[in-house]
Amino acid sequence: MNVASGSTDASGTDVNGTDAAGAGVQAPRRELVRGMGPWAAVAVNVANMIGTGVFLKTRVMTCNVGSARNVLLVWLAAGLLSLAGTFSYSEIAAMLPEAGGDYVYLRRAYGRLTGFLFGWMSFAVSRAGSQAALAVGLAIFMNVACGGILASWSTHGTVLGLHAQLDGLTLVALAAIWTVALINCASVSTGGRAALTMTIAKVVLVAGVGMAAFRFAPGSWTHFGTSGLEGTCEGVADGARGGITGFGAAMLGALWAYDGWNNVAPLAGEIKNPQRNLPRAFVGGMLVVVALYLFVNVAYFYALTPLEIASVPANSSVATAVLKQFWGPIAVSLTAVALMVSSFGALQASSLASARIPFAMARDGLFFRRLGVLSPRSRVPVRAILAEASWGSVLALSGSYDALTDSVIFVSWGFYGLSMGSLFVFRRTMPDAPRPYRALGYPVVPCIFLGVTAALLVNTFSAAPRQALQGVAVLLAGLPFYWWWSRRLPQ
Repeated sequence: MNVASGSTDASGTDVNGTDAAGAGVQAPRRELVRGMGPWAAVAVNVANMIGTGVFLKTRVMTCNVGSARNVLLVWLAAGLLSLAGTFSYSEIAAMLPEAGGDYVYLRRAYGRLTGFLFGWMSFAVSRAGSQAALAVGLAIFMNVACGGILASWSTHGTVLGLHAQLDGLTLVALAAIWTVALINCASVSTGGRAALTMTIAKVVLVAGVGMAAFRFAPGSWTHFGTSGLEGTCEGVADGARGGITGFGAAMLGALWAYDGWNNVAPLAGEIKNPQRNLPRAFVGGMLVVVALYLFVNVAYFYALTPLEIASVPANSSVATAVLKQFWGPIAVSLTAVALMVSSFGALQASSLASARIPFAMARDGLFFRRLGVLSPRSRVPVRAILAEASWGSVLALSGSYDALTDSVIFVSWGFYGLSMGSLFVFRRTMPDAPRPYRALGYPVVPCIFLGVTAALLVNTFSAAPRQALQGVAVLLAGLPFYWWWSRRLPQ
């Protein structure tokens, strides 16, 4: 696939390759523009990682492993595991700096079918479903900040003979999805600047919670020597409290909070000097988030005991409980605003990167071809962005996004492992390819990542076999579409 060279000019040719006068002269198809700088590339990864996990997961993790020291150990271990992933992705992405990210790596390493199934799952379920969940979460946090006014409004009617209802929360969620879609349609540099702005705001908010806890909370360092296993732990199963099982459950929670460390990969075709800036985006973004997560969690446990953290209600957050100590009831609204900003930033970064996957598939003839067309003005895949926003809106309206995304967690980790394994494939099949960055610790570090990934897959299947099988079913549902699109491609 030859996308993202960024070297073609804006000649004014239409989508069929004819010239501006309509003479039917064939011209090169439009290519992506390398308009995203290094700071924006880092921001895309950081913005997608910092969502709601750092505000919500510490309570459950304390119930899982008990002490503050163990919770911090889990945050560090999950961060180092994700960092190990960035080392391998940095080598692959710098070697193949093309639009599509994992789709490109999987197609090159294992064939078109594997690449297609990843792209199918990403577009149909995981990426669109994640965006729907972020948008709905944003609306919920806005409703809290506004005193419940959004939930108090609703309207209903009949459309094509079907009863439909629209409330304020859903309307805000749809508005968020389409707002970020329009921002990302402007240009890749505009999307990058938006991601950078939102990332700075999110880092300031998270760091601000930690600094406020150290400055104003009547805390104590003795909290780090106590346990939270006797907390109320609302909604946490007894089997996930303490021991190896508890540690594994806490690791899953931390890894969920770090998820998104590879989000910049689909944008590789639009990053300036990708051989230099992609490794910086992967590794640099990961280091920023690990440091931030450890800092704010130390602040949580300085302000509250593990027992108090484990007893925070499931419908609240540790950040709210910390801020309530010195700011009182207004802490609820302040935390809701922080969560709202964080969700919006993650939504914008996710939308920016995700659309490049169906775009790359369409250019390969494995998806709707019209989604492979670039805007003549902005040189971004506007149709792919709008298609993903449309499908995300359907999922938000249906309310099915949680069930769908939960069902593909098992498959998603399987693709993570395959993408990581492609490093070994490329070292064997493309030994002479230029590698401006070589994976740190190869082959030991990638093998550790693959081993942990395999353990997580086994644990996920044993703990939730029904969801795992549903994920496999979603994947298999893409096979007829693959046959349809691939039947005319050269074998």
